[in-house]
Amino acid sequence: MRHHHTCSRAHQVGALLLVAATFLLTRLFDRLLLDASSSSSPSFPLSIARPASSSADLRIYVYSEDEIQGLRALLRGRDGTVAAATCLKGQWGTQVKIHQLLLKSRFRTFNKDQANLFFVPSYVKCVRMTGALNDKEINQTYVKVLSQMPYFRRSGGRDHIFVFPSGAGAHLFRSWATFLNRSIILTPEGDRTDKRGTSAFNTWKDIIIPGNVDDSMVKSDARAVQPIPLRKRKYLANFLGRAQGKAGRLQLVKLAKQYPDKLESPELKLSGPNKLGRIDYFKHLRNAKFCLAPRGESSWTLRFYESFFVECVPVILSDEVELPFQNVIDYSEISIKWPSSRIGPELFEYLEAIPDERIEEMIGRGREIRCMWVYAVDTEPCSAMSSILSELQRKVRRFHQSPETFWLHNRSIVNRDLVEFHSWRTPVPLP
Repeated sequence: MRHHHTCSRAHQVGALLLVAATFLLTRLFDRLLLDASSSSSPSFPLSIARPASSSADLRIYVYSEDEIQGLRALLRGRDGTVAAATCLKGQWGTQVKIHQLLLKSRFRTFNKDQANLFFVPSYVKCVRMTGALNDKEINQTYVKVLSQMPYFRRSGGRDHIFVFPSGAGAHLFRSWATFLNRSIILTPEGDRTDKRGTSAFNTWKDIIIPGNVDDSMVKSDARAVQPIPLRKRKYLANFLGRAQGKAGRLQLVKLAKQYPDKLESPELKLSGPNKLGRIDYFKHLRNAKFCLAPRGESSWTLRFYESFFVECVPVILSDEVELPFQNVIDYSEISIKWPSSRIGPELFEYLEAIPDERIEEMIGRGREIRCMWVYAVDTEPCSAMSSILSELQRKVRRFHQSPETFWLHNRSIVNRDLVEFHSWRTPVPLP
């Protein structure tokens, strides 16, 4: 005999309650997992910023100053008298450091046909500052150099890398918009529209790099100036820089006179007996909880990077600033960005209200990532160079093309006259 089980109303209610309870318990469990993961505050994933260990994934050809006519002038000046050591100094030393580090990089190749990226070295900021080349000569020399590079013509410059280490960015080459508009530009500057009609930085192809912090401050085992405990710092904030006639900086100088016990902003002497030396500069910088970094001639400032090595929290007062390696660094963990239009007593009130515990936490986070500002060999587990190479690796293309590049059924690359790539003669036509 078959028994028929009827489903009573009590059974239906019980089933609904069981479904509801399961749903609520699942949501509660998910929330507990989310809270646990967020409260653990994991360290920055620095390993993400390292390029793959296999050189097959990234191969960079570095042009030699003797293989391209004119390239030596971009490195040494018209008379070849500017030494690399001269250009290594100061905040623009990245133009030399990146070149020298690529020369001994494990990702370097000596075979152009095996390369997927090409590095064009030049120290134009330095040779211009020393008077070894003027703006007209720089422009003419760059055009001459590029016309002798068939590989640049093959890709329209998309696989060629250039370093412009100052606030002027690629504008040091007046015709950059014509010739380098597809190339990869390494620069600390993401905006220069205050003096130019357009910015040379393109977030889709270019890479923001850290400024060159003085070598004496980046050596962890022998730093020239050591941080001091937070409780022993004399000032709430400081601004160590020249006013340069800029509104934000002039406002800080004015505020320092109104609140001398909170903000230190001494008048910096660039020469003479009262010139502030590098060691004294960093001793002043470390004596505040917050280091103010306003816009100067351009949006970036070296003071932002220096602050991490004296362990004060950088306060960015430059609205258009672009910061490096944003794919791995959360800058809200290690710095403050305040509207430049609100520089005034309100800023001090805000900074004074931040608990020392939070300041210490931000300093600690900054201590973890400051290795990414240090230009060291790419075998270091964390360095500016490793991070730059990681960014470059993401730009590698398997195929190269330009409006003047064509290809045939046998996979040969030809120009508009159907001349095979390896038979192209220099000077090649440029855009």
